[in-house]
Amino acid sequence: MSAPSPSRSASRLDRLVQQVANSPVWHSRAFSVLLALGALLFFLLAVVTPLELVEQFWFSAICFGLALIVRRYRGRLITLVMMGLSVTATSRYLYWRLTSTLGFENTLDFVFGYGLLAAELYAIMVLFLGYIQTAWPLERKPVPLPADPRDWPTIDVFIPTYNEPLQVVQQTVFTATGMDWPRDKLKVWVLDDGRRPEFREFCESVGVGYLTRPDNQHAKAGNLNAALARTSGEFVAIFDCDHIPTRSFLQVTLGWFFRDPKLAMLQTPHVFFSPDPFEKNLATFRVVPNEGELFYGLVQDGNDLWNATFFCGSCALMRRSMLEEVGGVATETVTEDAHTALKLNRLGYNTAYLALPQAAGLATESLSGHVGQRIRWARGMAQICRIDNPLFGPGLSLAQRLCYLNAMMHFFYGLPRLVFLTAPLAYLFFDAHVFQSTALMIAAYALPHILHSSVTNSRVQGQFRHSFWNEVYETVLAWYIMRPTLIAFINPRLGKFNVTAKGGLVNENYFDWAMARPYLVFFVLNAAGLIFGILKLMQPEVDEDIFFTLVINMAWTTYNLVIICASIAVAAEVRQIRADPRVAARLRATVILPNGRTIACLTNDFSRHGLGLQLPLDVDIPLHEPIQVSLFRDTEAATFPAKVVFSQGRRLGILFQELDLQQQSELARLTFARADIWANQWGMAVRDTPLRSLHEVGTIGLRGFRLVFVYGYDLFRITLGLGATKARKPKDVPPEALHGKG
Repeated sequence: MSAPSPSRSASRLDRLVQQVANSPVWHSRAFSVLLALGALLFFLLAVVTPLELVEQFWFSAICFGLALIVRRYRGRLITLVMMGLSVTATSRYLYWRLTSTLGFENTLDFVFGYGLLAAELYAIMVLFLGYIQTAWPLERKPVPLPADPRDWPTIDVFIPTYNEPLQVVQQTVFTATGMDWPRDKLKVWVLDDGRRPEFREFCESVGVGYLTRPDNQHAKAGNLNAALARTSGEFVAIFDCDHIPTRSFLQVTLGWFFRDPKLAMLQTPHVFFSPDPFEKNLATFRVVPNEGELFYGLVQDGNDLWNATFFCGSCALMRRSMLEEVGGVATETVTEDAHTALKLNRLGYNTAYLALPQAAGLATESLSGHVGQRIRWARGMAQICRIDNPLFGPGLSLAQRLCYLNAMMHFFYGLPRLVFLTAPLAYLFFDAHVFQSTALMIAAYALPHILHSSVTNSRVQGQFRHSFWNEVYETVLAWYIMRPTLIAFINPRLGKFNVTAKGGLVNENYFDWAMARPYLVFFVLNAAGLIFGILKLMQPEVDEDIFFTLVINMAWTTYNLVIICASIAVAAEVRQIRADPRVAARLRATVILPNGRTIACLTNDFSRHGLGLQLPLDVDIPLHEPIQVSLFRDTEAATFPAKVVFSQGRRLGILFQELDLQQQSELARLTFARADIWANQWGMAVRDTPLRSLHEVGTIGLRGFRLVFVYGYDLFRITLGLGATKARKPKDVPPEALHGKG
């Protein structure tokens, strides 16, 4: 007889847990208090009981073995068990760290030792707060609207813009006007802070509202507030001008406002159909979850349980009366969106999250633009921390305070990350002992904390974040967000709103030396530290304790080098010559040839300007052939003039020819406005396994290691006036890029 499968065993376990949960004993207050006190006592004993080296090893091995066994089973109960084991291992490490490793004997040890301790305390706090946020995602589902459309409210759709190209804004306008809602109850407004005549002409030609204001005070927040004062819809839907809404957005989201009269804001995910700089430069698009997927895939859903969903500035629906009650969109900080949600929660209103992609937009094209965007977010969160700290003030529950606190504290990782990247160098360079303990005891307490947090986060986050990638993301940004966050925390009035450019091009491959400079410095420092460690190991007077201490610090330094080299690889910008990214999608299509022959086929991808088609066997369409292409959605269809610009085997590339505004609008509704496309692509990366992810990051690190020498040698030759190496095409290494001007 075969053994029961883990899923079947998990189902029986879940049923048993449900029976226990339904027992009347839980309604006894005395029993609940006794159970909580017993659990707390057991936890404290597990944390503070002193153990010798061998005993600590066996205790840790048993706990970690238990975690590896239970992680094979499904269910949220198992996730909570793994979180409990992780919290126990980390708390035990922290107690040992505070009571047994801080007896520093000199100033150097004191400075480096307490610097590392501060970074560890920060990391542990964020770990615990993250567990609270993500322990039980709410997984809210759509609620039906009233059957009679006459009961549906009026809605204003705001599309703020400042310096984005008209072609970017057009797609959002086309699909916003095509949302499934009564025409007399829907009004789309373009809010143009650039005050451009061509935008006004376009809006007039497609029948949407166009609003400007005499100044740009308070940037996007001021733009939205100015529009609030001049419109009157009962609800306001807000989309960044590059976020293209689906037809179903309003019908999917608005039902919750009927269900909950205190609901002020409902947020949906930000999904991107173009790769961000990490995905583009590392070739991980749709393979490794991007930096934002964890937040929109898990964190926001976890926040929703605690009524602490953040407004994210776009792809959201808000009740006008409640928004106006808090004074409109917040203008006190440069993260006006999260601050607005905080104000709504303080007044006792609810915020909600619906984890269904209902819009898709453009990601930042270059690393410098991406870093600039994150700097603004980090500075804004630091401003909120100072002027409207959620730990203080009225209106919030404890859980809401903790969710907002973690969101703010996350962006202070700059300094702790740099500490972790340099901490082992204190011993390798200066013989500074940041731990006053033996190397084996450090390993016995630190490794369980690291391993438990790794496997637990892999289980919790694995669909939306792969292990070790957060270290790459944070390392790339750490140097750049450290100073703005610290300055904003000290003086929250400093700094200004910066607009994130979208829809641009990267004309050449180049290495962004200006952005990579900090990583190169850390690379040199860690490489030198590793060499120092090897030289020290070769000394004849090395005893056993020094040997293990050196090995631990060298292993740590090697890991840091892998992460640093992966960060360097991100700075190798890959050219992007297509202004309109293509979206992979299998849609029904028909090609109509000049002779009237009709060929049914499927699309491989689409963009604003063309399609990639998959033809049937034995069909040959010559290059430059003028054709008609029809696209379908349910009972809808539209036909567009096109020309063949690529033909190879069964693959055909076509370019649309001189579409009028009506045809452009129909094309947008049949492609970008389809919610099924974004739902099928979002959160579909291969689920994380830590060892595979370590291999992925290690491979990227090797690429970065190679880039240091390839581009470094070219920079050396160009500096000497010799030009780039002949083995490389000149366009791969433009001189202006090598000198940080790319």
